[in-house]
Amino acid sequence: MNVYVIAKSIAITAVSFALLAGCSSKTVTSEGKLDIVTSFYPMYEFTKQIAGEHANVIALVPAGTEPHDWEPSAKDMKKVKEADVFVYNGLVEGWAEQALQSAANSKRVVIEASKGIALMQGATEEEEDEDHEAEHDDHAHDEHSHDSDPHVWLDPTLAQQEVEAIAQGLIQADPAHQADYREHADAYIGKLKALDEAFRATLANVKNKEFVTQHAAFGYLAKAYGLTQIPISGLSPEEEPSPAQMADIIQFAKEKQVKTIFFETLVDPKVAATIAKEINAKTDVLNPLEGLTAEDKKNNLDYIGVMTNNLHALKKALDE
Repeated sequence: MNVYVIAKSIAITAVSFALLAGCSSKTVTSEGKLDIVTSFYPMYEFTKQIAGEHANVIALVPAGTEPHDWEPSAKDMKKVKEADVFVYNGLVEGWAEQALQSAANSKRVVIEASKGIALMQGATEEEEDEDHEAEHDDHAHDEHSHDSDPHVWLDPTLAQQEVEAIAQGLIQADPAHQADYREHADAYIGKLKALDEAFRATLANVKNKEFVTQHAAFGYLAKAYGLTQIPISGLSPEEEPSPAQMADIIQFAKEKQVKTIFFETLVDPKVAATIAKEINAKTDVLNPLEGLTAEDKKNNLDYIGVMTNNLHALKKALDE
């Protein structure tokens, strides 16, 4: 366990002691609804679509905040403790397991939405330097390797599996409304199936199959649709590429005549902009949906809308 993880664990434990010292028992909402706490945006969106009118759903990670290094406050821990249901993706939320142990609640239903999904391995620096793409070796989910790629929600087919896992958890927590949860989940899965079909049809005959993106978030999406993701840095969006990686990406982009370098909305785009300038290319957004921005909200975008924008951006770049 590295120093960063130890420090985060100590911080969360300290928060939990403060929480438990002054915490009262949960008060049921006057509407008789479930109180559901989710970790970050995709989990919030999927859960809200399934729960409908039967729950109050909140996300802990604020809008516009990159979730990889976010940590819960004492107020957040209180919400976790008092929740009827807690929904998280897994792996993105390095704080979650410690928080759930510290803010224990024997009646709370915990849903790890990615549980059971075969995870991809992230690329090591050596592999990135050699062939620019993440290894596709799968392994059992319960290994929880720090090298595992958590971005399963970016593949609409895997998103369907997450929705199903959340639906089953809500039915467990509130069997009285099983029929509604099942109906809502099936309707949303139908939308995800249509999204998947749009990706398959649109990307089937693109001119190029490789795209360059700022961090390695799109491995599952690339694998699903026969593409190759060329990440500038690794699984963490805050990871800085080495000079050798930068030079390697620039050489690759020149050889392949890449005309678009993708960046994302919640991270400084300077690295992508530097490479784009070096090869006389433009930049565009490929959104990993780790949180909505104020602009996204202003435009009434949701998971389906952002993924549709991603599809259009990919189509445009891959046909240049």
